[in-house]
Amino acid sequence: MKVSFIGQKGIPSRDGGVERYVESLSINLVSLEQEVVVYNRKDYLPDRLKEFKNVKIVNLPYINTKNLAAITHTFLAICHVIWKKSDIIHLQGVGPSLLVWLPKVLSPRAKIVATLHSFDYYNEKWGWVARNMLRLGEFMMCHLADTVIVLTKPTQVYIKEKYNRDAFVVPNGTNIYEDSGTDRLLPWGLQKDSYILSVSRIIRLKGLQYLIPAFLKTQTDKKSVITGDGEYLPELEKLAAGDPRIVFTGNQTGRTLDQLYANAYLFVQASEMEGLSISLLEAMGHKTACLVSDIDANKEAIGESGFIFQTKNITDLQNKLQNLVDNPEQVNIKSRALFERAKSMFTWSGVAGRILAVYKS
Repeated sequence: MKVSFIGQKGIPSRDGGVERYVESLSINLVSLEQEVVVYNRKDYLPDRLKEFKNVKIVNLPYINTKNLAAITHTFLAICHVIWKKSDIIHLQGVGPSLLVWLPKVLSPRAKIVATLHSFDYYNEKWGWVARNMLRLGEFMMCHLADTVIVLTKPTQVYIKEKYNRDAFVVPNGTNIYEDSGTDRLLPWGLQKDSYILSVSRIIRLKGLQYLIPAFLKTQTDKKSVITGDGEYLPELEKLAAGDPRIVFTGNQTGRTLDQLYANAYLFVQASEMEGLSISLLEAMGHKTACLVSDIDANKEAIGESGFIFQTKNITDLQNKLQNLVDNPEQVNIKSRALFERAKSMFTWSGVAGRILAVYKS
């Protein structure tokens, strides 16, 4: 079976989210003897790769503006895949799904699968027109795609209630990691269990504006490490008020990111909204205890195996942080429980098998 992924920036991933999803899923589908093509934006990587871990890569241009980048790249990718032909065209997100009608008309034999990763129209970076176009993309996805995949059961219920459409629930995944050392942590003066970690895009929806004030009030010599980049970073740096315990690492990948996850005392995910956080699942796969906001997606990820605070509630978050830094035995117990949950429910190999079953259906 030939599968083509469209809608991501590219692989190998320099970011989390959709790019990590496509990279991990495509590699594991190849291991299941499928032919996989991923469409990259031509300047996503310094070098235009044609193949990555047996996944074929096609690099295409696009109009490099905030509102047009994704849709123009998607348009060219769909035109290319219609020419080259594919059994499955797998669209990523509501934005690219604006064009779901195009392959339906020009390549009717191909099956269109669309994954609803998150409700992108809630992101403050989009203006009124863009937000409504993203809502239209969701509408097009749910009415025209042959199959819709969602990451959580609450999203499945939402799709059914709003569009009377059945969707497959297939979660994001994680790899299962062993100890990865500490040498990459030296530039920030970090050691194992010496810091609390958050990894995300730096936007308001990720809730870091609640984490920083809560941490500032927490009595501990541990550091708070915030990993990621985004337009909200300058405001967070001001909020940190020069506290030397708060460390901004910028975006990190590969072995450095693995070590940040693996050696953290606690991972905190304070988001106001998520599809199903790959960063959270990665922390679980690195055997790190997790404290998360009580949104549905986070609760579905950790089950009874982690710690929860009330979303947007700085006082509750601070109280939970203080309790956990004061009680390492609780943290150790939950880290093991989350690791076992990741192994049993969220491995990328298992996710790829479920996705392949959806394709075959």
